[in-house]
Amino acid sequence: MLQRILSTCILLYALLSLGATAAFAADAGPVELNRASVAELDGLKGIGPALSRRILEARDQAPFQDWSDFLSRVSGVGPRSAARLSAEGLTVNGQPFDAAQGKPTRSKKRATEEPPAQ
Repeated sequence: MLQRILSTCILLYALLSLGATAAFAADAGPVELNRASVAELDGLKGIGPALSRRILEARDQAPFQDWSDFLSRVSGVGPRSAARLSAEGLTVNGQPFDAAQGKPTRSKKRATEEPPAQ
């Protein structure tokens, strides 16, 4: 009987601890891309080891200025995945992703090109 009571108490303690840990992790707050560790990046849904490695390699070159800079420098991340990562808590310089402003600038044809000869 005593063993059953102790087992029940241990089980309840484990469940409460697990619930508190999950609540803490969910309320951990935003993850700043320019300061995040590998563990913090890997902890976000949608970022695995390969993507976190690409992010850190690009960040080592220079900090990300904004979401557009992030999208243009890290391959495999587009506006849709940026929106999902932002919803998971990822920020760039404290800002969440804004789809209207987050599109990377694409290089257009140079204006100095001469028109084709006729």
